[in-house]
Amino acid sequence: MQRRGTFGGGVSPRGALLRGQSIIEYVLIIAIIGLVIVFAGPGVAGAIRNQFNLVGNTVNSGTTGGTDAGGASGGGAAGADSATVQAAIAKDAKDWTLDEQKAVAEDIAAKGEVSPAYAKARAAMDAGTKFSMKLTDGQTLEYKIIGIDHDDLADGSGKAGLTFLTTSRNISSSVNAPETNVGGWEKSKLRAKMNSGEIWNLMPADFQSKVKSVRKLTNNVGGTDENAAVTATSDKLFLLSYSEIVPTSYWAAEYPWTSSEGSQYKAFKGKVTENHSENACLQIGYHWWERSVSPFSSTTRYFCVGYSGNPSNTDGAAGLLCVCPAWCF
Repeated sequence: MQRRGTFGGGVSPRGALLRGQSIIEYVLIIAIIGLVIVFAGPGVAGAIRNQFNLVGNTVNSGTTGGTDAGGASGGGAAGADSATVQAAIAKDAKDWTLDEQKAVAEDIAAKGEVSPAYAKARAAMDAGTKFSMKLTDGQTLEYKIIGIDHDDLADGSGKAGLTFLTTSRNISSSVNAPETNVGGWEKSKLRAKMNSGEIWNLMPADFQSKVKSVRKLTNNVGGTDENAAVTATSDKLFLLSYSEIVPTSYWAAEYPWTSSEGSQYKAFKGKVTENHSENACLQIGYHWWERSVSPFSSTTRYFCVGYSGNPSNTDGAAGLLCVCPAWCF
């Protein structure tokens, strides 16, 4: 049973005790201060008056320890709406609204594993719980949590609380036409579509207002440079990289950058164990794009997850495959 900070009519036990004793204590405090002011110097008297004001404010407001009864726990300066977080905790995670998903994410970002919502979000991620929302074209997009405190916010202020990944195949696109991987994810037409173009515009306004821009690392040169350095982009919607899916890169020795485009998301740990063959948990019934360019001496191909869940498949950039946007709240 979830412990609450309030009882009965919404007054904490300590607050109720304070109010019940307030008349007698108030009179005694006033009398003591009066005597001290008479015999003490002005400096001592002023300090006592300040303490008296603090006690008076506490009696009148019913607060304890500087936290409002029924207010946000854990400080809340960064805080999520505590009432919305509590509503999310009280229901099945699959029924979380967008507001509740965002509130849970922000509470976890502020408090980490001590957030009261952390265990619920972690259980939903481990179970593969799916959420859904209506796109502007009337289709229903399904998605799930794949990361907790994983992605760095683009403004440098910390971590995004939750990362989500699309699990349905409503959206399809090429990465580039004409076919090329030169310039990588950063310069791709698909990235432009996902961050300000037609794919971004499929997302409802209520969703768009909640998405956090995050910093994504990618080989933004192309597939022919085995020593290419990864660079960062700021993205609202993004594709997963190969190294965010697999535990280790199959080509790490020959192409070091294939290990450097982010780390494996928590949802895949222990479930995606094959870096070069099938993984059932990656199957959506069709091929879906990754943002990693193919390292196989090619200027035209990108990695994709195959029909059977193989994360090392490749396809020409002009191919029409499923797009599974990821994002953070």
